[in-house]
Amino acid sequence: MFGWPGLYIWYFTRTGGTVMQPIKKRGLSDAQIGIVLILPALAVFATIILYPFINSIFMSFTNRSMLKPEADIVGFANYIKVFSDPYFLGTILNTAILVVGSTLIPFTLGFIWAVVLNQKFRGSEFIRGVTLVNWIIPGTAIGFLWLWIFNGEYGILNGLLSSLGLIDKNIPWLSQRGTAMFVVIIARTWQMLPWYMAFLMGGLQGVSYDQIEAARIDGANNWQVFRHVVLPSMSTLIGTILILGTIGSLQHFDLPWVMTEGGPARATTTLSIEVYRTAFKNWDLGRAATVGTIWAILLAVFSFVYLRKVNDSE
Repeated sequence: MFGWPGLYIWYFTRTGGTVMQPIKKRGLSDAQIGIVLILPALAVFATIILYPFINSIFMSFTNRSMLKPEADIVGFANYIKVFSDPYFLGTILNTAILVVGSTLIPFTLGFIWAVVLNQKFRGSEFIRGVTLVNWIIPGTAIGFLWLWIFNGEYGILNGLLSSLGLIDKNIPWLSQRGTAMFVVIIARTWQMLPWYMAFLMGGLQGVSYDQIEAARIDGANNWQVFRHVVLPSMSTLIGTILILGTIGSLQHFDLPWVMTEGGPARATTTLSIEVYRTAFKNWDLGRAATVGTIWAILLAVFSFVYLRKVNDSE
């Protein structure tokens, strides 16, 4: 009746000259938006990692087996059986040997190779690329490669040593306790050397060239420059690489399993192989979950050290 202008004037006079402000829609805060964005990742993490981990811990207190559908809670019986097992201490020792050997040896060789390639001579970039090739080869393929090299009957190494007159009969490298773990560590070293080299070379390129030149002007030789300039500059990176390498070696499975399956006589049985064998060879899921929980605790210790080191470096 009044039309829009007349209605507006009528409402303006009725409200005493006060014009109502439009209502603003309340949006999400930055924190709420962040929560919404991470919800999919949290859902995937909870489904794929958190739930299986919690379920494994719960399973370690049961007698669940793949041979029967029912399971009863047995408390700490599985843990008592595992720690009273005379072979379990040997499994821990084998794991420690594999972790130490397959971390320190490739780290040392990778550091030496990184220093050599960092000199940037002609062809250094090509050699660097060739070195990185075996890093991208699947672990199973690497296991079969070294299995062929160290085969006791027709292996390349025995053939080479025989042709040089160094041995009279073939050596069963993978069939005797004294050499089986050594062979696995060699294969792991060949696999991981490029990984250490790549990270250490990045650290070497970050060392101040002015400090190196100043040390040389003061009369320092190559070893003194490396010890007093290069190593202190890379100390944080070296610590981080060693921790990550230790975690990777501690959870390693494919090479020892492909090459020896934990043998001979459990000489190369590590925690990862023990979990697999207990679960899928003996069908004892409860005990396998117990070993896996112990294994996860060891991993958590090194992961905690790594996170502390990362936070301290920030």
